[in-house]
Amino acid sequence: MRRDVWYAFIYEVIALYKFIREFGPADGDQSVSHVYGAYKGKERATTYAINGTARLQALQFMRKVLEDPIKLVQFSYLQNAPYGDIVCQALAVNCWGGQLVTKFTEGSSQGLRAPSNEASESSSHMFDIDGSVYLWKWMRSPSWASSASAAFWKNSSVRQGVVLSKNLVVADMTLVERAAITCKEKYREVEKTQATIDAAMLEGIPSNIDLFKELVLPLTVTAKTLDKLRRWEEPHLTAAFLGFAYAIIFRNLLSFIFPTTLMILAAGMLLLKGLREQGRLGRYFGKVTIRDQPPSNTIQKIIALKEAMREVEKYLQNLNVSLLKIRTILLAGQPEITTEVAFVLLISSAVLLIIPFKYILAFLLFDFFTRELEFRREMVKRFMSLLKERWDALPASPVVVLPYEGDKTRAPNQTKEIDDIAKPESIQSSN
Repeated sequence: MRRDVWYAFIYEVIALYKFIREFGPADGDQSVSHVYGAYKGKERATTYAINGTARLQALQFMRKVLEDPIKLVQFSYLQNAPYGDIVCQALAVNCWGGQLVTKFTEGSSQGLRAPSNEASESSSHMFDIDGSVYLWKWMRSPSWASSASAAFWKNSSVRQGVVLSKNLVVADMTLVERAAITCKEKYREVEKTQATIDAAMLEGIPSNIDLFKELVLPLTVTAKTLDKLRRWEEPHLTAAFLGFAYAIIFRNLLSFIFPTTLMILAAGMLLLKGLREQGRLGRYFGKVTIRDQPPSNTIQKIIALKEAMREVEKYLQNLNVSLLKIRTILLAGQPEITTEVAFVLLISSAVLLIIPFKYILAFLLFDFFTRELEFRREMVKRFMSLLKERWDALPASPVVVLPYEGDKTRAPNQTKEIDDIAKPESIQSSN
């Protein structure tokens, strides 16, 4: 914990200088003299950082530091906090803003504008709640052009209380307080979202596999239904599906499938949203439920992990072999097979160029839904066995494994020392 606190101190200093570089005037900027008290902006920002580090150090002495000490130092926290850029902007206006001493112009006819709803434009100055001016030429950070910044500064001129100073307002809040409260609300939303993500993170390979199966259940049901249609287990449903599909193909309605799917998906989502708002879906609608795994000891977990790694290794080996065989075909490792594959590709390209696509799609659909019928079953089996034989007979590209380079860089005397150390150990183990 002490190391984390010191890291927070160092990171706060870095964040302070980053804040001054992005939101403060440049070094040697003469426009600082046009705004009363702007030359003290760096001191004010440094004071904020010093107060934050002192508060963190006091909590450390009291042993009441949070798990993440960076949350207690403001500039470091605002680097990654939601709505943090807007808080930094409010702090910049608070630090460098002040009353305009002389009329300020910069190469154009743009002068000082009165506070209005257009004060959020990038070409105008920013005003604090007491009328303090933050010059537009100091806005070097890209965050000033964001939509959140525009919305915040558009409503910054609304006053409901008595303004005594930029840091003291009766019956209202200062700009820094408004930005900080909004940042706190946004952070609570992020915490709620992160809590749901943490709850979904399960430990153990079997539990994650069960969760994955539950999540892809709609796709699994769709695949099983399509397989039933392909096998003609219910002939009337298969015939109706084929009739509908061929009607779409030959009436040139394929271009409407994707937009119609999106419309149906959007309508279903809005319908579920309405039912959820009305309370008709129940409390547990949408929650994923899986069974917990039976208790196991350490040895069983190690064995299960070893079997899972073996399955992954086997899958990777098969994938590598397939890629090596495809490499052999592409690089003419077997000229005869390469010629055959190239000839098939040329015929396919000629067919796609000559015959309209809807007829090709209709033929592929007919082929897919007639493979399990009696008059084609044996022919399909013979064709698939022929392809499997040709694929198994195809050699893979040779793989050369070079020796480990670290063995070459090892000095001979180091090798001798290692051998001398290993000899007594081998003798002792034999005794």
